[in-house]
Amino acid sequence: MAPRPRREDPEDDGRTIVNMNVEGMPWYDRAAAERQQQEESGGPHYQMTKEEQRMYTWAAVKSGLLVVLIFALVFGAFIAFCDFIWFQ
Repeated sequence: MAPRPRREDPEDDGRTIVNMNVEGMPWYDRAAAERQQQEESGGPHYQMTKEEQRMYTWAAVKSGLLVVLIFALVFGAFIAFCDFIWFQ
């Protein structure tokens, strides 16, 4: 049998596979964690104007009211079904 050729070690390309900066460990660096979080979020947070806040709030209220309306209609249809068809 011929000997196997030696495998070459892959070169380090600088990518982080697993971040080992875990809170509670002796090597934890809070500043590095904050920098990484800021980089992942795309920089400083965007501040919404009052008008944008009102628009988002109104959209959330409308979607909640839509869900409540659908549940009320289904409940009303069930009551009508029970009253007029099932309990006759």
